[in-house]
Amino acid sequence: MSSSRQHGIPRRREPAPGDPGAAGGGRRGVLAALGAVLAAGCGYAPALAPGRPAAALVGRVRADDPADRRSHAFVARIEERLGRPGAGAWRLGYTIETAPQGVGITPEGATTRIRIGGAVTFALTADGSEEPLLAGREESFSAYSTTATAVATLIAEEAAEARLMRLLADRVAARLLVWDGPA
Repeated sequence: MSSSRQHGIPRRREPAPGDPGAAGGGRRGVLAALGAVLAAGCGYAPALAPGRPAAALVGRVRADDPADRRSHAFVARIEERLGRPGAGAWRLGYTIETAPQGVGITPEGATTRIRIGGAVTFALTADGSEEPLLAGREESFSAYSTTATAVATLIAEEAAEARLMRLLADRVAARLLVWDGPA
């Protein structure tokens, strides 16, 4: 057996400097550099960059106080994305709706998978105003399995609801971040 093979598996040859597979060289490096040049040339700027309208939202959007586990998860994710509110300039009002639906059913009629559809209707208003500056509705879904014990099913349901609230909050945050600000 040759020294380059051990147990029938060929050894991987380490690339020498200057080889196409070497760090900093080859197609990956060229493509990464080209992508950076193209992004800079087309006017791309991060949404939260200083001077961008979305930067004014960071730490200044106060979501309505959560009333239950679902809204608490929603508000926590909004604060993760936009920062904890200090002196708020904007208020984010929201209404969350969810609807479970059995999607996995055995021939005996037992439900083995639940899909939770959810929607959040939101409105961003200036503090002290009732006129919405931005309003909308976002929808998503999550699912969980019911094939384990009752306790495991309850834990899976809570985890699916938490995932759904994160998804909805991410969608609302994305809408806020691409908003051009008050007219």
